[in-house]
Amino acid sequence: MRIEQIASKALEKVNFDRYLLSNILFVRIDELSRGAKPLVNKNVKSDKLSDIALLEVAEGKIGLEKIEDFRN
Repeated sequence: MRIEQIASKALEKVNFDRYLLSNILFVRIDELSRGAKPLVNKNVKSDKLSDIALLEVAEGKIGLEKIEDFRN
């Protein structure tokens, strides 16, 4: 799937709120960079963390609620 299609699906998951999506991605990329395991079948050493996080949102594996759960 192309990155544009993934981004479109991710935006749908957050009701087309780009600000919210960018905040979710920021937090998730930080988690991935600190050693969190990807929730999708991707490798943190060979794939961009931003692409992994975006795919996680697009597939509904991560969202604002889950990010808040990780923080607590």
